[in-house]
Amino acid sequence: MELYNLVSFFGMFALLGIAWLMSAHKRTMNWWVIICGTCLQLIFGLFIFVLPGGPELFLWLNQVVIKVLNCATAGTQFLFGRLALPPGETDASGQTSVGFILAFQALPTMIFFGALMAGLYYLKIMPVIVKGFAQVFSRIMRISGAESLSVSSNRFVGVEAYLAIKPYLDGMTRSELHTILAAGMATIASNVLAFYVFMLQHVFPAVAGHLISATIISAPAAVVISKIILPETGKPATLGIDIEPFRPDDANFIDSLINGSNAGLQLVIGIMALLISFLGMLSLLDLILGGVGGWVNSLVGSNFIWSFKNILGYIFYPFCLIIGIPPEDAMTAAKLIGERLIVTEVAAYQDLAVLMKNHAFVHHRSIVVTTYALCGFAHVASMAIFVGGLAALAPKRRSELAALGPRALLSATLACLLTGAVAGTFYTSKSILLSR
Repeated sequence: MELYNLVSFFGMFALLGIAWLMSAHKRTMNWWVIICGTCLQLIFGLFIFVLPGGPELFLWLNQVVIKVLNCATAGTQFLFGRLALPPGETDASGQTSVGFILAFQALPTMIFFGALMAGLYYLKIMPVIVKGFAQVFSRIMRISGAESLSVSSNRFVGVEAYLAIKPYLDGMTRSELHTILAAGMATIASNVLAFYVFMLQHVFPAVAGHLISATIISAPAAVVISKIILPETGKPATLGIDIEPFRPDDANFIDSLINGSNAGLQLVIGIMALLISFLGMLSLLDLILGGVGGWVNSLVGSNFIWSFKNILGYIFYPFCLIIGIPPEDAMTAAKLIGERLIVTEVAAYQDLAVLMKNHAFVHHRSIVVTTYALCGFAHVASMAIFVGGLAALAPKRRSELAALGPRALLSATLACLLTGAVAGTFYTSKSILLSR
């Protein structure tokens, strides 16, 4: 075990302590959920990084995702030609890539994976997997069946996971609603995971295995942090009950592919709209902040560069040290995590790829821990999407959901950092998930 493994390990408990300081009911802790959830994270991390067979399994999954992703690009290359070719590649006709273009290369893969997930749901494959994860959470952590099912579904279908528990939403407790919001923002869906793999695989070949493991660890991390920040004070109606996922029926397999493709297209358009508006607004706000900051610098004789990314970088800097990122890389990682909070993880992962290409990180450990800590929808835009999506299914709880949104975003952010700390606890320079 290396020094930074110990830093990450104790950092896990520091994050739990920070969550407790922000708790709405400090004396009402469900210690069973906290202890079992923390143990689950450590068991997952131990299996992924250390135990025989674990790293090999995730390297195999890494290769599976890469091969499926290559199939996903067939349609985009047919439509967009050389614009869809990844950097450095040449197609059968001899055309070479013009470089990385987000809109033509990475985003369209989400349409394919949306169709793939819908098809697997129709074939009853995904419901079996989702129920398996849900039973682990409900029986080991003893949270409600509705919470377990939602948390388990999130990693496969994102905000659509709320459809699986639609009949139970009106009767859920505040703590349950908070947990499913936090878990939604602390994890990523499989179609978006493929998108990140596309962006990072050329500079981080084993990234698919790491992102898959991050989605597994993040689920119990989100439950633990959520139940600390807003503990359960009521009695969930589905406590101790395994519930069946609710999903609108497709007419046939082809209909499921069509519906999945359309859902993927809507997601792509939504992400494009968010990136255009949020990056533009951030640039405008940075322009205003820079002007005010320049005046302040002239008064105090400072040369600080005023931008939201830099300011959030200083806020997240101590958190990056806590989760085991070496000081030489902590500020770089902190700016990425701060960027994720206000712009979305898409921009953060894209900047991570650029930093890796330019060898901006001193330690490979920093790249791995940062990759895990960024793996979640923990940003302002996502909060609006998840609260709005849930409110549309449970309009009677709209005001409660709006009030829970910021607290859930805080929980999701801490949960993502906790996932990074778990990865840092077990990652070593000898890990076979290092670069393959």
